[in-house]
Amino acid sequence: MFCDRCGANLQGPVSFCPHCGRQFGAAPPLLPSVNRVAGHLRNVAILWLVYSALRVLPGLFLNSFSNWGLPFTGGAPYFAHEIVRTFGGIFLATGVIGLIAGWGLYERRSWARILAIVLAFLNLLHPPFGTAIGIYTLWVLLPAASEAEYQRMAQVK
Repeated sequence: MFCDRCGANLQGPVSFCPHCGRQFGAAPPLLPSVNRVAGHLRNVAILWLVYSALRVLPGLFLNSFSNWGLPFTGGAPYFAHEIVRTFGGIFLATGVIGLIAGWGLYERRSWARILAIVLAFLNLLHPPFGTAIGIYTLWVLLPAASEAEYQRMAQVK
């Protein structure tokens, strides 16, 4: 056997070259790598919290606005108030569910991954921010390898 650094002839199994000092044998340990889910999970959780909080605000506004009446419409029919209240309720419901999903992801709860994936699919139809967060969430959490990584992180906590 010869040393690949200096070309010296080595006698028998050796752990280093006696001429240049090059070490042979086991490769040095690699630094632990951060898995993909752990590297992106905090970002996904924060994005869901912010996006959902921004959905709660118009929901609160629309619900309170429908209770005050619609002063700018003059003689609007009664069902207009109900339509505004319904949209406000939809914004509130999706915002609260998104806040729950974001909190669950941030706390690494086992149920939060499925909830975030369902919300991500629903938000694909809400461009531009809902679509972006939906795609990012699906990219991070949907693959099968991501499920195993997330379940390991959820069990550690």
